[in-house]
Amino acid sequence: MTLISPSYQSSHLGFLSLLFMTMINIIVIFYSPHTQAEAPMNNKTLQVGTYACPPFVITNNTNNYQGLSFLLWDNIATKLNLNYTVKILPLKELLAEVANGTLDIGLSCISITPEREEILDFSHSFYETNLAIAVKQKSHWENFISIIFNTKLLQILAFVSIAAAIIGGIYYRLEHRVNNKLYSMRSRSARLVEGFILGLLFITKGPFNYYEFKTLTGRVLTVLLAVFTTLFIASITAVLASSFTLVRINSDIKSPNDLDNVTTGAKLASTSSNFLTNHSISHKTYTTVADMLLALDKGEIEAVVDDDAILRYQIKVAKNKGDYEQLQVLPYQFEKQNYGIVLGENSPYDEEINRELLQFRKSNQWKKALTEYFKIK
Repeated sequence: MTLISPSYQSSHLGFLSLLFMTMINIIVIFYSPHTQAEAPMNNKTLQVGTYACPPFVITNNTNNYQGLSFLLWDNIATKLNLNYTVKILPLKELLAEVANGTLDIGLSCISITPEREEILDFSHSFYETNLAIAVKQKSHWENFISIIFNTKLLQILAFVSIAAAIIGGIYYRLEHRVNNKLYSMRSRSARLVEGFILGLLFITKGPFNYYEFKTLTGRVLTVLLAVFTTLFIASITAVLASSFTLVRINSDIKSPNDLDNVTTGAKLASTSSNFLTNHSISHKTYTTVADMLLALDKGEIEAVVDDDAILRYQIKVAKNKGDYEQLQVLPYQFEKQNYGIVLGENSPYDEEINRELLQFRKSNQWKKALTEYFKIK
């Protein structure tokens, strides 16, 4: 019977233990998430979905994609050594294809929202803006008509006419038999007209001297009306000034709540359309912002709601070409928007993309690009 020495047993067991641990390490390294992420990041050609959204995505017939979003993405792709192809899709289809894995990346002016986060992931925000409202300025003739038929003005004129008739009638009853200075006409109808004129002057010009009236009641009434008409004229002046100021800025829209009274447009499946729907504001939907602005310029709609930066840029570019001269973005902003790169859930690219995105946002190249695209010429 041959006995194995204890030293031999120990050496053999040590070798087996070392071999076993080596195999475990190889398996862990091979199947680690980091190694899995490295392979597609370096070898796979990513499928990127986009749609035109100047100045973030600017397309042309040569399949050359420009704009702020592609400036950012090209920098990220270069730093990470990524290959990619681009596919143009409407926003709704783009989000759906990233969600089901057909596309790897969604890139344009896409807002980060809780609803989208339920089925997608996003990078960090690379641009912040707000929703805004664009309207068409009125011509001088339209401004004149707006003033003439201004609702507040018509209401004031009606009130002044009724008040003048009442005041004139009261003074006529008190003075027409004893005051030939105020009522010089012979016929009753002519004196009634004189009474109305007297009341109109009281309302619009201010108080008469009380001693011009012969009766005590007429003089007391004159003093009381003096106080009333002074306050009334001041109030009417303030109301009309406010009303005409609104006409001069060519819009009665002061907040999104005013959109209930006008025909409004928004982009299909966009955050602006969702905002209007959530606030029970009926609106027409359009495929692109360009289609909306064209409809606004033609008078088919009275206002459009979209991201402030996009509206200002596209209207500015159109005006530089001599188009859309009467369109303007109102100075009322609401509902903050954050743009991000769309990723599929549990995307293996999010960490690397976010790291490069944050680095590029701090660069002078990014700051210079923002200045060039959004400067006012």
